[in-house]
Amino acid sequence: MFRSSIPRRSVRAFRALSLCLLASAAARAQNPLGALRGVVEDLSGGRVVSAAVSVGNSEQSLARETRTDLRGEFRFEDLPPGEYTVRISATGFAEARSRVTVRVSSVRQINVTLQPKGIAEKVVVNAATQSITTEPIDAGSAVHQAIVYQADLQNLPLAARSFANIAYLAPGTEPVEPSDPTKARITAVSTGGSSGLNNEISVDGGDNSDDYIGGFLQNFSPDAIQEFAFRTALAEADTGRTTAGSVIITTRSGSNLWHGEAAFYERAAALNARFPIDNPAPNPKQPFSRQNYVGTLGGPVVSDKLWFFSSIEYVHENSSIAYSPASTEQFNALRQLAGMGLVPGVTSIAVPSTVLVPFRDYLGTLRLDWAPSERCRWFLRAATDSYTTHNGLVQQGALPSTGATQHNNYFSFVLGEQTTFSPQWFGSLVLNSSLLHLTQTRNDTLGFALAFPFTTTSSTISGFETYGDNQFVTPIAAFPVLRNQEKYQIRYDVSHASGRHVPRFGVNFIHEPVLDGALTANQENLVTFPRNPTYYLADPAQFAVDYANGTSVTPAGDGSFSQNVQRLGLYAEDSWRATSRLTINYGLRYDTTFGLFIASGRDQSFNPALRTGLVNGIPHDYRKAFAPRLGIAQSLGSSQRTVIRAGLGLYFNDLAQNGWVTAFESVNDGSLANGPPQPALIGPHYHTPYALHATVGIQHALSINWTVGADFTRETGMHAYRSYTYPEASVFRSDNRSAYDALSLRVQGNVSRRVNLTAHYTLSSAKTWGCVLGELFDYVNGVCDPNSAFARGDYGPSGEDVLERFVVAGTFQVPGGFQLSLLGQAESARPFTLTTPVGNRAVVNGAETTLDELRGSPYVQFDLRVSRPFTVRERWAITPFAEFFNLFNRNNPGANFVTDISALPTPVNNLADATAFCLNAACTETQAITSLNQLRVPAGALGDFFGPGTTVGIPFAAQLGIKLSF
Repeated sequence: MFRSSIPRRSVRAFRALSLCLLASAAARAQNPLGALRGVVEDLSGGRVVSAAVSVGNSEQSLARETRTDLRGEFRFEDLPPGEYTVRISATGFAEARSRVTVRVSSVRQINVTLQPKGIAEKVVVNAATQSITTEPIDAGSAVHQAIVYQADLQNLPLAARSFANIAYLAPGTEPVEPSDPTKARITAVSTGGSSGLNNEISVDGGDNSDDYIGGFLQNFSPDAIQEFAFRTALAEADTGRTTAGSVIITTRSGSNLWHGEAAFYERAAALNARFPIDNPAPNPKQPFSRQNYVGTLGGPVVSDKLWFFSSIEYVHENSSIAYSPASTEQFNALRQLAGMGLVPGVTSIAVPSTVLVPFRDYLGTLRLDWAPSERCRWFLRAATDSYTTHNGLVQQGALPSTGATQHNNYFSFVLGEQTTFSPQWFGSLVLNSSLLHLTQTRNDTLGFALAFPFTTTSSTISGFETYGDNQFVTPIAAFPVLRNQEKYQIRYDVSHASGRHVPRFGVNFIHEPVLDGALTANQENLVTFPRNPTYYLADPAQFAVDYANGTSVTPAGDGSFSQNVQRLGLYAEDSWRATSRLTINYGLRYDTTFGLFIASGRDQSFNPALRTGLVNGIPHDYRKAFAPRLGIAQSLGSSQRTVIRAGLGLYFNDLAQNGWVTAFESVNDGSLANGPPQPALIGPHYHTPYALHATVGIQHALSINWTVGADFTRETGMHAYRSYTYPEASVFRSDNRSAYDALSLRVQGNVSRRVNLTAHYTLSSAKTWGCVLGELFDYVNGVCDPNSAFARGDYGPSGEDVLERFVVAGTFQVPGGFQLSLLGQAESARPFTLTTPVGNRAVVNGAETTLDELRGSPYVQFDLRVSRPFTVRERWAITPFAEFFNLFNRNNPGANFVTDISALPTPVNNLADATAFCLNAACTETQAITSLNQLRVPAGALGDFFGPGTTVGIPFAAQLGIKLSF
């Protein structure tokens, strides 16, 4: 009886789905898929009910069917990004069809007008979306995001061939230097005035966030990426573990057509201008060369069933540090002091004119896609990134002995499955694993390091050292000499599209059994001098005195740290089409962590620093991170050419491990005498940091070719990181506060298929609490006086506080078959703090300077790509191209100015209270300081934060290349 009651077609569907249902066991939180929705009307504007609608992608054997509801509307959920053929038919009407592009993590809307039978078919669809410069109006979401397509990655100039270069096109983003020296070639992107370490990143649905320091974990070749969405504010409930933005990347896949590319990129010193600050004429120009070799191939293994795609990129770079005359003068003075026997154990110091920095990188991906049935799809993607940098961490004011060899290995594997249970129900599974192993080995082990003021700039990342051992300790953080990370993830999404509602719910579980490493643990001897070497040449006796007074010894210890962490995220949300013009997105997300404060198998009760009495108790995992989200999108007028958006939501994100790694070290030994040299504790009242996002905006289509928009964003942050330095120990607490406000204006134009253009302007303010460094949701914020945590002068602009920013990008088809691609950005000066050698804010004319009170230089860079494709046979093309970066060769020091008042080229009369400049060695001749602007001295190019090769601040550079594609 029961068996006979089951329809035969249901039995067939069950058999077809049985293999897919075996995978329905787990979690998912961030959706790399897209959706398509539409309205079907007749010539009078009346809605057509029960029209048959189908979408298909023949190259990947994907097909879906549904019917319009009582309002003439339809919707397809969870479509892989790509080009689809849409067909609509209804009784009494001619069939309509068109090609439509579905974007990653977005809802595409189309309006269809059916013609009576006997009249030529017509379908009204927005222009195909294939570039960030041609994005249509999104009438169904309040999320602030921009979509970057494969065409953008292929056609726009990429200064370091990093996909994140183009992410700057999203309003609300800024370029920043990576905060981890081992990831110098992985571009960081700031959102919401932060350092970018609080963004969430996923690739093919798998988590790609670095849980030690934040930001991107593994790099991918731009040629391996299909497209990505950069959400900068008000993400929906499926997005978690971020207080600012999120990046959703999907990689390329194979199809029934064979396709691929082979490309070569060449850069050399002859094509580059010199750094005018670091390497002025008549010095020889710094050596440089870089070659990129790229290859991709995709196609069918079994037509209509199984496809593959593979990519490989090899980077062969030989860059260098060319010492400036000012640095060389100080190095030569130090060499003479060593020759005089004043440096114990050293009689000679080599002073080269340049230091070579070789860099080698291998990036590879392999992806398989399998469609066992029309209702079930699987994919498997493996990727690797392995690179080595020699003489890493050497900077303009440091000799080669302070460098290190960095070797990084990244691997990731993602297994994904999507099941169409019915036209209304859809499920998606992601299984992800990733591994990281990196090492840093210092160039020399002399047993000591000498630190002079001229070495200290805002880009001091090699440590304090001018000469000697790199001690892997900076004013910002301690850098590990070893890191290991294993991450395993299982997540699942379920969505249902029926009528006015599209509910979605999911779970995301991440297990990191290995999240460990080690800081340097051998004895460190650092000698800090108050004056530069040239000063001591005139007074050698003072060198010996300052050598003795400035010596600090860090005893040997156990530098290891280790965690075993689990992260759980749950969410439920709904997209409610309240009316034909009003969409309401609402949801609730919950995130929590297990084991966040367990280090090496111990909690803080094992930390001997508890005996200091600075804190009472131990921190615990936070269990109240409930994050409601609400967004509305209202179309105005019958044409729906104007959309008003608004939203409100909470966003939680645990702090990265690096913030309190020294506290994790502190549990390794049971006594203060043999434990870490600088005991550290975590405050017991830990609260997961969160941000409140509030947004409102409007977008209007002036015509079929031009759209304009304006958005306002307000983000307030609570419970971020701050460090309190007491004589007995350091204490880390989650009590910081911040605020970010931004108004963005955007225009987009497409003119007769020859010009695609997008531009946006952002007026913003980002403020936070700090002592000498202030960043939103970062681990660098400290307090000057631990007994007065919110003192006057401690609240000010964040390090990424860009008041005004303008970005423009476009492609231009010009006569002769040439294509010009432009990417330009200009922004106002970023702030910096003036400090003293002991790490306090400088005092000038009796008044203490405040946090980030000074500003550097405005930043302007325009990049251009010129290409000319030649078709050699059907589907085969050869494209030579030339790319020009910093086209106008503008000197861009950014905020990289001298921050230590003792490192100014013209000394001040008193480091404790500067009132004048010393015009001679005895300081008998002086010039009064009448303005803080007199203390602004550029210290190098903005892109020098981790040595050459980063993405901003470079002088003019040209790159030549050629690409074969089919």
